[in-house]
Amino acid sequence: MENMNLNKHISGQFNAELDDIRNRVLAMGGLVERQLEQSLDALAALDAELAQRVIEGDHKVNGMEVAIDEECTRIIAKRQPAASDLRLVLAISKTITDLERIGDACVKIAKAAMDKRSKNQQPLLVSIENMGRHATRTLHSTLDALARMDADVALELHKEDTKLDKEYEGIIRQLMTYMMADPRSIPEVLDVLWAARAVERVGDRCQNICEYIIYYVKGKDVRHISYEEMEKDLKL
Repeated sequence: MENMNLNKHISGQFNAELDDIRNRVLAMGGLVERQLEQSLDALAALDAELAQRVIEGDHKVNGMEVAIDEECTRIIAKRQPAASDLRLVLAISKTITDLERIGDACVKIAKAAMDKRSKNQQPLLVSIENMGRHATRTLHSTLDALARMDADVALELHKEDTKLDKEYEGIIRQLMTYMMADPRSIPEVLDVLWAARAVERVGDRCQNICEYIIYYVKGKDVRHISYEEMEKDLKL
């Protein structure tokens, strides 16, 4: 009877630890989402003060990544999880890396907002803002799928990165036209290009997180395969 109670106690502690890292990764996701929204707001308004707050806030994202990663390592070493529990810990460990990278992208966008040369490229910044709002919606939906561990929604969201890539390609063509028309604008246009690239990377990171959700729920590693192959595998 004592052994049964002890096992139940240990199991309860383990479940609490898993719930804790899930809650913490979602809190980190919420912070990153706010960072993205604020960096885009700063870029749209060329608000240097707001951009500086985004840059200063990045250390919180970094700190959360380190703390959650340490907890994941501790759980693996102490609890030696198996099956779905192990997949959950691994999925969270990978997710926080991508969230931290999105945080880095926010800093790059914020720095573009602080660059005085960006004022001369206001029409181009409108295109980035539209793409950025698409990226923000994708991140929000991805975090929602993560909270519910919804593989079906994750599969659908996986396609959003392709749409963001097309928007990015359109902006690149626009930037090339500007540079060809006026070579003197190249330094300014390059600043806008780096901001656009940062937004595009948000889509890549969201796609990665969707793959981790599918891995946890379905137990299948769907990295580096096409959407069609992924859809086929998940229906088997």
